[in-house]
Amino acid sequence: MKLRLPFLKRIDTYIISKFLGTYFFSILLILGVTVVFDYNDNIDKFTQNGAPWNELLVYYLNFMPYYANLFSSLFVFISVIFFTSKLAGNSEIIAMISAGISLPRLMRPYMISAALIALLTLYLGSEVIPRGSVERLDFENQYKRRGNKKNPTYADNVQLQVDTGVIAFIEHFDGPTKTGYHFQLDKFEHKKLVSHLTAQSITYDTLSNERFHWQIVNATVRDMRGMRERITHHARIDSVIIMEPSDFLFTHNFQETMTNRQLLEHIDRARIRGTGNLKPFQVEYYKRFASAFAAFIMTVIGVSLSSRKRKGGMGFSLGVGLVLSVAYAFFQAVTAGFATNANVPPMLAVWLPNILFSIIAYILYKRAPR
Repeated sequence: MKLRLPFLKRIDTYIISKFLGTYFFSILLILGVTVVFDYNDNIDKFTQNGAPWNELLVYYLNFMPYYANLFSSLFVFISVIFFTSKLAGNSEIIAMISAGISLPRLMRPYMISAALIALLTLYLGSEVIPRGSVERLDFENQYKRRGNKKNPTYADNVQLQVDTGVIAFIEHFDGPTKTGYHFQLDKFEHKKLVSHLTAQSITYDTLSNERFHWQIVNATVRDMRGMRERITHHARIDSVIIMEPSDFLFTHNFQETMTNRQLLEHIDRARIRGTGNLKPFQVEYYKRFASAFAAFIMTVIGVSLSSRKRKGGMGFSLGVGLVLSVAYAFFQAVTAGFATNANVPPMLAVWLPNILFSIIAYILYKRAPR
């Protein structure tokens, strides 16, 4: 006995099952081919750099969701074109319209399917894929790039505003041990220095359940209140300082390894510190929502192009649609570059392709057969 939701008719479940079935089948098919080509293209690098089989397997398990999400809108379009053209070729859409089903009513199951894919894309891109990207990017840096773009393991002379009126300085930070040497922490009130801490070293406590927990070793604290000054010495101080090791060691595509919550926290901290590398993180955050919304746009374009029965089959619809899909991906990359390298607001730059292609989708929808 099939489970059917009360607000869905038989035609809805039929189209939704066709849509989602074709979507996931096309993803698995194309990703399978992509993995084979990627492995064949990089097998020499894997062999020369000694990539273990277990890490290689984990890499491709993270590789597939990343690229599936990256090209999700293209898979949506291909799926819609493929099965809708078959429906039109078999005169099923003509029969639906003749039975009194309007085009807006016919679009309902398509939009439901697009909403499910958009939610899945947003969840994967916001929570699941960023965690897997840590291992994926580490593997690529270690085994695919022949050591040309290794992640930085240390930083020198780093100064951060970790809170309002609180400035931290580390002369040398060692990434593997998460330890900074010759540490200073200055606190200002009304532009006057009220506390100056110097320490031999500071280490990030990875075992603590509390975030931003640091252990300060061999510290000297000078508290200045008016004309009075008090100096104290401490062998060890456990302190919460709003900074993390990742604040010192920025890696290539580091924003891809952060969940939405982490991106927002990083953007807020960067604004407080006055750092100038906000745009890549803002672009990544807005792009995740824009990419999910693209499922609706590509669905409308796909249905509008393929719902008409043509003598040449799906070839014309697929050709036009692929040109639009490639143009969308190209335009998205270009506008993201405008946000990073120019003065275009990140949200506008990321959503500009969606705005333009929403207009194209609307025009094609109005011209679709009814």
